Amino acid sequence: MDKYEMLRRVSRTFALSIEQLPGILRDAITLAYLLLRVSDCLEDCDGIPVPEKPELLRLWATILENGQPVETLLKRIAHLDGLHDDEIRVAQNADYLLKQYERLPQELRNIITPHVCRTSLGMASWQEHGPFVDDEAEMDDYMFYVAGVVGYLLTDVLAWYSPLFERLKNKMMPLAREYGLGLQTVNIIRGMRKDYERGWVYIPRSYYEPLGLTRDSLFLPENLNLSMRVVAMLADKAEKHLANGLEYLLSIPIWLHAIRLSCMWPLLFAVRTLALSRLNKQVILDEVKMSRNQVKEIVLKTRFMGWSNQWLETYYQQLSKPFQPENVI
Repeated sequence: MDKYEMLRRVSRTFALSIEQLPGILRDAITLAYLLLRVSDCLEDCDGIPVPEKPELLRLWATILENGQPVETLLKRIAHLDGLHDDEIRVAQNADYLLKQYERLPQELRNIITPHVCRTSLGMASWQEHGPFVDDEAEMDDYMFYVAGVVGYLLTDVLAWYSPLFERLKNKMMPLAREYGLGLQTVNIIRGMRKDYERGWVYIPRSYYEPLGLTRDSLFLPENLNLSMRVVAMLADKAEKHLANGLEYLLSIPIWLHAIRLSCMWPLLFAVRTLALSRLNKQVILDEVKMSRNQVKEIVLKTRFMGWSNQWLETYYQQLSKPFQPENVI
């Protein structure tokens, strides 16, 4: 299984976006994404005892930054079931990823490595912090490490690739952080039930405790009306971040259509998912996802019309309109 097959296995939607990128950018972002998925595995895998996770995340950062032999990590995760879990399989093939990574220009690796290490170390700190979030500032801190840093990584790589992006970098960096926070806020909304079932609640206590809810009662069917007020607060927060993500996208020149598409699709998928989730009680009870047909529709329309900023802003607004529960799939 090569790096692109790994990418498709762990994320069909991000694979769509990354594979739009030209040549060296495609290779670099694919490998950066897969290195980050190793970090995700070490953070999320139920087969790794919680006390070991910070140690393994810091070990992974040391391997990336200082060239410590990766076999040290591979031995620690060899017992995990990579046959039935693609993310574990990616982590168990970290030696292959690093060999591929070494083929990238040194300048690119000097850009990517610090960002991946920063994310891994941030994840380690949060594993030690524990599965609760007090307020919105803490939520933003967590989301910065797992998503905001990724926005910085992408922007730095684009600036390396193009002098035009280098000139735009000061404008785009703050927007890149917001773009990442927007995507992650939507991830938290659509995955809140599954996160809770594995022991984590990323929703700030300051959102639900004033309503008389606890981290457990938030997910009880009898509290759905109150819980949906929490979802509304999260959705409002996501909308503000995603609006800055749109500004990031509009900053990319229209003639760089492939790069625009690669940034456009995650944003529009998030906007659509948020619209499906805002008024939908399934967010609390299970999970809300876009259908494959909805994904295909966005991909098709943007391929033909995404070069136009005016059309894109209009389409963004169309996708962001909340769906009434009876219309939500």
